[in-house]
Amino acid sequence: MKKIQIGVIGCGNISDAYFKGAARSQFIQVKACADMRSEAAEQKAALYGFQAMSIDALLADPEISIVVNLTIPMAHAPVSQQILKAGKHVYSEKPLSATFAEAFTTLKMANEKGLRVGCAPDTFLGASHQACRRLIDAGTIGQPVGGAAVIMSHGAESWHPNPEFFYKAGGGPVLDMGPYYITQLVNLLGPVKRLAGLATTGSATRTITSEPLNGSVIQVDVPTTVNGVLAFENGANVTLSASWDVWKHNRTSPIEIYGTEGAMLGVDPNFFGGSPRVCSPNGEWQELDISAHPFGTPNRELRNGSMAADYRIIGLIDMAMAIQNKRPHRASGALALHVLEVLEAFEKSSRTGEFMTLSTSCERPAPVPLGSDEVVFC
Repeated sequence: MKKIQIGVIGCGNISDAYFKGAARSQFIQVKACADMRSEAAEQKAALYGFQAMSIDALLADPEISIVVNLTIPMAHAPVSQQILKAGKHVYSEKPLSATFAEAFTTLKMANEKGLRVGCAPDTFLGASHQACRRLIDAGTIGQPVGGAAVIMSHGAESWHPNPEFFYKAGGGPVLDMGPYYITQLVNLLGPVKRLAGLATTGSATRTITSEPLNGSVIQVDVPTTVNGVLAFENGANVTLSASWDVWKHNRTSPIEIYGTEGAMLGVDPNFFGGSPRVCSPNGEWQELDISAHPFGTPNRELRNGSMAADYRIIGLIDMAMAIQNKRPHRASGALALHVLEVLEAFEKSSRTGEFMTLSTSCERPAPVPLGSDEVVFC
């Protein structure tokens, strides 16, 4: 099988994960990359062994059928729309756009042109999250009735080389990390019906302590602590706490789901693997076996020295296979649009003091078949 040729626009910090993931794939291949900073594209092209092009040249290349948009959140909508105007499918880094209105326009344009839009995160396709999905679908914990999700740290200025965009429009803990959590909750429970939230900003400025911008001061333009509750169409309600104002906490389970016949402890939806646990009424926690699911084997060392499963780009691979096989793809634009509306609604609810009823819905993505690697997407 001839590999599907991919282009990448945006060669920043996240691009390495995509380039490494593509290099492992038997179905897709990065032909070229582009960046408004030509030196960044040239550096990545030399490192990974493909071409550096201008954005216009990449979009004009007839061999490239899908373009990955890895620009900053504020640029997601205009760049994705530029890709669609060039007649190519687009797969975007999260969030789909900095605003719901822009994202809606992007999907409308794609539908009119008969093109696909995919969007990160694709971590929900990982072994641990799919094992949790299978457990809920099997009725092991009964009917889900409640849950809790927790995103807590003290921000990215201590480790990211250029963290300013995290604190500008399109950033903040909800829009930056929220897509992982809300996407996984939709994967587990289905779409959100309505929500309420409270949002605050812990500090008006942040001082960068990472290199090379150590000592630089960032003006904070977005809320950095958000607490809310989500009511799902299936009847469950889940609390969400998202903060970059927390120095330390003891809430160790990123996602918990409570059912009529038991409970489930999920794992960090920023990664693909981990050890979820389940209990029956009055029982002890038992680890879920994730070995039959693909995309769960640890393959990357983290900053703290531990190993994690990192298969970023499998959402794109699934989309490429779905285009060929004329089936829906899982990390879809419709899913990302619904998730973005949820995230944006927290700020609106905090501002108005009202519950927000969602205008969008979406289908739960199809579960990932059991198997060992990306062949499951064929």
